Amino acid sequence: MSVDLKTKYLGLNLKNPLVASSSPLTGRLDFLRQLEDNGIGAVVLPSIFEEQIEHEQNQVLQLHQEGAETFPEALGGYFPAMEDYNTGPDTYLEQIRAAKEALSIPVLASLNGVSASGWVDYAKQIQDAGADGLELNVYFIAADTEESSFQVEWRYLNLVAAVREAITIPLAVKVHPFFSAPAHMSKRLVEAGANGLVLFNRFYQPDIDLEALKVRANVQLSTSSELRLPLRWIAILRGRVAASLAATSGTHTAADVLKLLFAGADVAMMASALLRNGPTHVRTLLSAISTWLDEHEYVSVEQMRGSMSQQNCEDPAAFERANYMAGLTSYTSNFEWA
Repeated sequence: MSVDLKTKYLGLNLKNPLVASSSPLTGRLDFLRQLEDNGIGAVVLPSIFEEQIEHEQNQVLQLHQEGAETFPEALGGYFPAMEDYNTGPDTYLEQIRAAKEALSIPVLASLNGVSASGWVDYAKQIQDAGADGLELNVYFIAADTEESSFQVEWRYLNLVAAVREAITIPLAVKVHPFFSAPAHMSKRLVEAGANGLVLFNRFYQPDIDLEALKVRANVQLSTSSELRLPLRWIAILRGRVAASLAATSGTHTAADVLKLLFAGADVAMMASALLRNGPTHVRTLLSAISTWLDEHEYVSVEQMRGSMSQQNCEDPAAFERANYMAGLTSYTSNFEWA
C-alpha cells in the first residue's frame, strides 16, 4: 500500500512534512539541491539578521552625508536620497533568487531580530525576490528589569502586525516557550497576522571560559529529548489556533516525526539532525515513516495528524499537570540504597 505523505504548511502544498530549518547548511545551493534530491518537503534559508540590515543602511547613510556641509551646492549631500538605495544586504536576496531558480520545492526566507526598524522594507524585498514565505525569528532576551511582560508581548505583536501589513506571502513566527501564557500569546500572534507558529525558538546559551575568563558562544546541537517541549504545546494548540503548526528542536528520528504528527504538527523541522547526518538522512526518515504508517494501516499523514492532540486524546490532562505528577511519582532509580 502506498502511503500519502503530503501535507500543507502556511497554505503551501508540501510533498511530505519534513522541512529543513534555518541553518548554515541551507545557505549552500549545493546542499539545498541534495536536500531536494533526497526528498525534503521545503527549506528555510539561513536568517538575515536585523544587525546586518542596519549595518548596511548606516554605511549608505554615512556615504550619503559625506561632505554634505563642504560647499553650499553640496547641502543635502552629493548622493541620491536614501530611499533611492536598496540598502538591504543584496547577497541574501540573491540567495533567495538562486534557490527559487534551482529548486521546485517551497523556499522560505528568515528574518532574525527584535524591532520593526528595517524589517518591513526588507520583508517586501524578500517577497519581491520570490520567497514562498517568510519566517520571523524573534530572538529577544527580556533582560531589562524595567520592562514588563506586557511590554515584551506588545513588542512581538507590533512587529508581526507591521510585517503582515507589508507583505502578502505567508508569514510564520518562530516563538520561544518563555511567555507567561504561551497558549494565549500564540492566539494573539495569529490574530496579529501570523499564518503559522514555529515551536520553539532554541536560544543558544553563553558559556564561561574558565581559563580566559571570557564569555563564549557555545552552540550545542539538539537531541531527541528536546522534542518533549514542542510536542506538548503543539498538542495543546492543535485545533485551538487557526494557524499552521511547525515543530523545531529535537526532530532527529522517524519516531520523533511520527509523534509530532500525532500531536498535531503540520511539519517537522530539523537542523541538528542534518548537521550531524547530512542530506541523505531525509531519505532514511521518509522511508522509515512510510514503513511505520503502512504497517499500522494508515493511508496518509492527514489521517493520523492530530489524533493524539489534547482535544482528541483519551486523557487530555496528560499534557498538563497530571503528567508532571505522574512523571515524578513513577520514576525509579537504579541507585541501590544501603
